[in-house]
Amino acid sequence: MDSALLIEILAGCQKLEQASQRRLYMLYYSYSFSVCLRYLHDRDVALETVNDGFMKVFQELPRFDVARHADISGSLRGWIRKIMVHTAIDRFRATSRLVFQSDLDTVAGSYVDNSHTPLDALSFEELLHLIGQLTPAYRAVFNMYVIDGYTHEEIAKQLTISVGASKSNLFKAREHLKTMLKKSKHHAYAKYVG
Repeated sequence: MDSALLIEILAGCQKLEQASQRRLYMLYYSYSFSVCLRYLHDRDVALETVNDGFMKVFQELPRFDVARHADISGSLRGWIRKIMVHTAIDRFRATSRLVFQSDLDTVAGSYVDNSHTPLDALSFEELLHLIGQLTPAYRAVFNMYVIDGYTHEEIAKQLTISVGASKSNLFKAREHLKTMLKKSKHHAYAKYVG
């Protein structure tokens, strides 16, 4: 999108012009929905979360300094993504009654595994489909760590769990994903078997 047009839309949003707010919403709706859906997996809940996230976007928009960003479109997208991730995590925390795995002794081996895995050979869409089949706790930690780049310390703080529980859930999420690939005889897993 043309930077001048985007700046015009943002200015209209800051003046609370509904037409500008609608345009911004429509521009970033699909992207925001995909971010929320990764965490929540229920389409209706994800849609509600997108709407909650856009309320925050419109409230916080005066703090987004257009002059500070050379790539206004990319910067705005990243800023909106951050708001959507936090909103989705808040919704996940509020609705999740799950107990996060915290027994580190049950997880064998190291958490730092830089070797290639079957997951490396998947397309992003295939990976998202598999992530959607994880339990909500595993899905949340996997998304935060692998896709959104949070540290275990940040995850622990956001989800109010221990750092060990974050590491354990990530390890188990990866193991579940590998098992799903193996069971489905996915071509990505075949590269790593015998």
